[in-house]
Amino acid sequence: MLYVVGLGLGDAKDITVKGLEAVRQADRVILEAYTSILTIGREALEEYYGKPVEVADRDAVEQGAAEMLEAAKSSDVAFLVVGDPFGATTHADLVLRARNEGVPVQVIHNASIMNAVACCGLQLYHFGETVSIPFWTETWKPDSFYEKIIKNKSRGLHTLCLLDIQVKEPTPESITKKVKQYLPPRFMSVAQASEQLLKIVEDDCEKVITEDNLIVGLARVGSDSQKIMAGSLKTMSVSDLGPPLHCLIVPGELHPLETEYVEQYLVK
Repeated sequence: MLYVVGLGLGDAKDITVKGLEAVRQADRVILEAYTSILTIGREALEEYYGKPVEVADRDAVEQGAAEMLEAAKSSDVAFLVVGDPFGATTHADLVLRARNEGVPVQVIHNASIMNAVACCGLQLYHFGETVSIPFWTETWKPDSFYEKIIKNKSRGLHTLCLLDIQVKEPTPESITKKVKQYLPPRFMSVAQASEQLLKIVEDDCEKVITEDNLIVGLARVGSDSQKIMAGSLKTMSVSDLGPPLHCLIVPGELHPLETEYVEQYLVK
């Protein structure tokens, strides 16, 4: 059996009872560690689960999927995913591959940023399409996500913006020399994302969004150190919400209850 287990967003204890039972009976436990991160390390998981945990990066999952599925044909393999298993398309692809190869699959769901984001008081059914904001470079400044934000806003809908995570990104030298060298991990902050948005807004002739528009920033959602902050786009571009992971919301039309709830997080 291949168990695809959601871990939730906080610490080791956020796993469901069903998920924990699957992990403890598994012959092999693999933690996917590139689409998101936990606020705790592998050691804390191993202590709580009572068994070793393998950490798999993007290459290990994508290139080693065949080996993992082969193992699941004769033993129980628990594949651990931060948040919910279907929060990333990679995991849907893994489940499809398993079923195509005749490997029994059990998916065990958990909380993800897609629903936990409601902790800021913005109602889930008022959200439109979610977007991802990537790190810009000097020569690459994609802004296609902005069009989706504008489309959501024109319909009065909020936009959840997931911020870039770069783990084990190859250095330019390693690509040309074919030597495995990696850049230090980077996690985009609310301030960095807001700064990029601010630059896009400055060049937007229609001014659907301005530097004065409300932005809600969230950090480490689901953990004991969770932080929420709200303010203008300009204010949030110099905000400090502490360590990762961060995400931000560009609100659409606010219901009075949403307004009242978000006001408690406004930067004074």
